[in-house]
Amino acid sequence: MSRRPLLPAAVAVLTCAVPALTASAPAPAGAVADDNASARAKPMIIAHRGGTSDAPENTLEAIEQSLRAGVDGEWLSVQATQDDVPVLYRPTDLSALTDGSGAVADRTLADLTGLNAGYRFKDASGAYPYRSRPVRIPTLAAALDAVPVGKQIYLDLKQTPAQHVVDAVTRVLDEKQAWGRVKLYSTDADVTRLLAKEAGADVAESRDATRQRLAEVALEHLCKSSPPAGSWAGFELKRQMTLQEKFTLGTGDSPVTAQLWTRESVACFRSASRRTPIVMIGVNTAADLRAATRLGATAVLVDSPRHMTPLTP
Repeated sequence: MSRRPLLPAAVAVLTCAVPALTASAPAPAGAVADDNASARAKPMIIAHRGGTSDAPENTLEAIEQSLRAGVDGEWLSVQATQDDVPVLYRPTDLSALTDGSGAVADRTLADLTGLNAGYRFKDASGAYPYRSRPVRIPTLAAALDAVPVGKQIYLDLKQTPAQHVVDAVTRVLDEKQAWGRVKLYSTDADVTRLLAKEAGADVAESRDATRQRLAEVALEHLCKSSPPAGSWAGFELKRQMTLQEKFTLGTGDSPVTAQLWTRESVACFRSASRRTPIVMIGVNTAADLRAATRLGATAVLVDSPRHMTPLTP
């Protein structure tokens, strides 16, 4: 993640999110708690990439397993092929997860059909169970068909240039009449900007905007703005980051495990008129689930639905 100055002059850059950094901070001026969110019995449990710890990520196998485990929805990574078909895949190269290689954007759908999306998946024993029973890279259309109506679907667009993947995804959502079923996200600001132009699109604000606001609350104890009306926000509950100080003779770096979601930051994101949905990513322990629930998260992303869903009432 690029480094961006968070405070003026000789201060800090948080690269890439601080458990105790704001634990005793006063509530930011003008922040109002969201009573509806804090009153939730629990956040929605969303299978991250279909449940990346339980089955090969972003596959129909993962989706099916997570649905059997009882999740409330799916978070799926999307790229588009050379022939403009959106498929579920996350890394920049096919060699990261499959027995193929190259970028998804440089391959046609036909090129992908023979690849094993579970080729590099290891189970708890260290074995590769899907090498003998291959699973395929699914199309977005097939994934939409596999998720029952009533389950929330988050689509994380993982590809640049932005126009290529946005055009491919919007065409399938039009064909499937699925706009009302999905929420859209990207770490790329251009993708977010293009998606926001689509009528009926439920788009998260840019990750840069979310990170900046979280940092302002944590480091300046100020709530300078809330997300635009109608948008939502997603960021890790905890994240490895670097606090960088710049001074005359150079720089100093302080690695931290950052928890920027706090009572104060949640209140900043939500006001009486803008009850922004908040998705907390990387919630993979009972303690983290309790923390996210206390903070009023709308949804949490879990890597192992098999182990996390039994923890919810």
